[in-house]
Formats: sequence, structure tokens, C-alpha cells
Amino acid sequence: MKIPKATKRHCPVCNKHTEQKVALAKKRAKGSAHPLSRGSKIRTRRRGEWRGSGNLGKYSKPAKPKMVGKKLSKKTDFRYTCKECGKTQVQKEGIRSKKVELV
Repeated sequence: MKIPKATKRHCPVCNKHTEQKVALAKKRAKGSAHPLSRGSKIRTRRRGEWRGSGNLGKYSKPAKPKMVGKKLSKKTDFRYTCKECGKTQVQKEGIRSKKVELV
């Protein structure tokens, strides 16, 4: 997938169509900012990665794996930087592609 290094898009800060620089950001995990914060631990526990809450019968046991193997492609994560105001917008929804190249 080839994408131009600069495109014309709508900038919500300038409120007009401007030339914007495209950058490919590195995907990070959801809790990578503060992985040991209280909220992160609670969310992880609710998701069921840390099992061990007793007295819940079959719900105390670890989840049985269903899908095997990882996906062959990752979703794109583009950052668009406005050349007039310098503000950066993140791409709303990523598109799956094996290889991304900025041309």
C-alpha cells in the first residue's frame, strides 16, 4: 500500500482544507502508557487475563482458547500534521495492510 507523504485534508483547528504531512505511527498496546496504574490493573482483571478470583465455579478457571494464530496484517495508524497550524490529527479507522510505504 503506497501513500503520498503529503495530502490535502480538512484541518479541524484551521477549519479549512490544508496541506498535511503524513506520518506512520508505531502501534502501541492499550495500557502501554501506565501499565501498572490502578485502572489498568482493574481493566486487565475484568478482561480475564489475571484469573484467580475464587468461589465462582467455572468462572474462576482460565478461559479456553478459541482462535489460534495471529493475524497476517496490522491496521495502519497514520498521523496527519497540518503545515499551517502544526496540529496533528490521528486517523479515525485503520485499514488492514501487510506493507505500508510513504511515497
